[in-house]
Amino acid sequence: ALVAGIPDLVGVVHCAGVLDDGVLEALTPERLDAVLAVKADAAWFLHEATAHLDLKLFVLFSSVAGLLGTAGQANYAAGNAYLDGLAEFRRARGLVGLSLAWGAWDVGMAGESNRRRLHQDGMLPLTVAEGLAAWEAAIAGDSAVLAAVRWDHTRLRARAAREAVPAKLRSLVSGPIRRAGTDSLIDRLSGLDRDGAVETVLSIVRDEVAAVLGHRSASAVAPRQLFTELGFDSLTAVELRNRLAAVTGLKLPATLIFDYPTPAALAGHLVNQVTGRAPKKAKAATVRIGADEPVAIVGMACRYPGGAVSPDALWALVRAGRDAITSFPDDRGWDLRGLTSDTMEGGFLHDAAEFDAAFFGISPREALAMDPQQRLLLEASWEAFESAGIDPAVL
Repeated sequence: ALVAGIPDLVGVVHCAGVLDDGVLEALTPERLDAVLAVKADAAWFLHEATAHLDLKLFVLFSSVAGLLGTAGQANYAAGNAYLDGLAEFRRARGLVGLSLAWGAWDVGMAGESNRRRLHQDGMLPLTVAEGLAAWEAAIAGDSAVLAAVRWDHTRLRARAAREAVPAKLRSLVSGPIRRAGTDSLIDRLSGLDRDGAVETVLSIVRDEVAAVLGHRSASAVAPRQLFTELGFDSLTAVELRNRLAAVTGLKLPATLIFDYPTPAALAGHLVNQVTGRAPKKAKAATVRIGADEPVAIVGMACRYPGGAVSPDALWALVRAGRDAITSFPDDRGWDLRGLTSDTMEGGFLHDAAEFDAAFFGISPREALAMDPQQRLLLEASWEAFESAGIDPAVL
């Protein structure tokens, strides 16, 4: 109806975009839909609605994320790759079509952390004037897909020295590149005692942590401070893993900073991996239980409606036969006045919003991004250990 209501329509520009960044394993169908509906679905609807018209212009604002991939943007990359494909699809059918894959803009959608990460990888933000010049050059050409990106070649070569750059960028990195890896790190550690080796690797770890977090120097990174306290989240954890893997030549897990939660602990682990001097694992003790005791409850914890925040409280609730159904909590930011519901009561965990992030060494930003059930599981696990008489801090 909108297209039909525009007389003499000669051009369409699709420039919508939504971000919902996160590591690949954290993506859900809903998070994919939120991004693809705006990118892929909307562009296809515009194509269908205008396919019968003699358009002079059909431009899709894509992103270099679809061509090169960017950290934590698998859904966004897929949506933009779809736009590139749609431009080719239209061209193959004799229709006009251009997908313009933009790099970063200094007034673009990318947040400060993403902008910093792109800059470290060698991508500079386009100014408005540069973006307009790229636009004019692109629509004057005859290509289905073009990338408008500004590169810092010095940073790009530095990136190529620590990791393999995407194939599409290799022509921009001229000359031989010698990558740092296990051999060069072994050379640096040769002749050093254990303490010296750990100190050397700790310096590397702190440098990489500072680079990921955007600090000017490694002095801002305390050796024994928890990574979560330093401000790491799932995405920056993967980025640090990738950078350390490039420096050491080791295959490192995505859970690296959670397995070794401080720079000092991580440095010790990397020294063990590089030099092969991993400490021997203690032989596990065998505990025999009597055949008449198939189940042993050592410690318990729980969270249930009706204020049952411990096994004792749950048992008291059951014995008393109290009603666990209550009115809606008023500390969740919910619009209770505008709520459309047949009832204003339910089984709620009224303490669910009182998570102590600092107690668990989790940054406030990461705590907000966590699933509420993860926060409840952390609290209940800690209490189960305490119930069993085990100090959780020694585990």
